[in-house]
Amino acid sequence: MSGLPFDPEAIRALAALLKETGLTEIEVAQKEGSIRVARQPPGGAPIVAAVPPAAATSAAAPPSLPTAPEAEDAAAHPGAIKSPMVGVVYLAPEPGAAPFVMAGQEIEAGQTLLLIEAMKTFNQIKAPKAGRLARVLVQSGTPVEYGEPLMILE
Repeated sequence: MSGLPFDPEAIRALAALLKETGLTEIEVAQKEGSIRVARQPPGGAPIVAAVPPAAATSAAAPPSLPTAPEAEDAAAHPGAIKSPMVGVVYLAPEPGAAPFVMAGQEIEAGQTLLLIEAMKTFNQIKAPKAGRLARVLVQSGTPVEYGEPLMILE
């Protein structure tokens, strides 16, 4: 153990948040270090790790839950735009506004496609190339995992 102070209630709250949102991993970072809580597929206990700031490099990802065949097909598509992080997807810049893009629309390289909120920060996900947006695979306000297909660009 690294000797970082931790609050068992905070860890319980993070574990409950994982269960509530369906996510498999969440990390909270502070000046003193970070705490990562990850859960395995049903049947496994949550994993809790305290990491000092100097050792906060990439860690092996926990096994993910089985995905639907359609999601597997979308992930294998050469034009799949995958989530670069865990967070909540927003298809519009603000509630009630028009979405950034819609299926069937021509997209330019670098155009903002959606936002992913992670740790109270909204991250713009931009088109890696120009093309036509064939499908939007996620709904606004839903949680996404790292590597999950978000859209198909042809």
